[in-house]
Amino acid sequence: MGRILAIDLGTKRIGLALSDELGITAQGLKTMERTGKRDDIEVLRRLTVENRVTMILIGDPKHMSGEESRQSRYTQDFARELAYKTGLPVKSWDERWTSREAERALMGSGIAAADRKPAIDRMSAVLLLQSYLDSVEAQA
Repeated sequence: MGRILAIDLGTKRIGLALSDELGITAQGLKTMERTGKRDDIEVLRRLTVENRVTMILIGDPKHMSGEESRQSRYTQDFARELAYKTGLPVKSWDERWTSREAERALMGSGIAAADRKPAIDRMSAVLLLQSYLDSVEAQA
């Protein structure tokens, strides 16, 4: 299957998770602080090379109704450019519940308030990737 890099794209940070080579589990990576689209894409491109990534999964931030949001359109543009720069397939995946699930999971964790937002972004990417991996496994 190869490794999959999951991205939870925010305006200030990018949550990241990486699958194992068998495509069974998702592990969180350090949350990336945004510096600019071009620089962000270059950092992500290097990550894909270093980790032998074969596919990128990006969260699709639709409205709860399922309709496309402004951030969803921005994410699609980012995904197209990322695909072009990396030469890898980039797949969108519904992320409507990941941030809430991540917040709930981290509520009683004792993580300091200043560290909570990056932790939520990382956990969101992990949940996004794990839900994708589980769906692929269910179809097999």
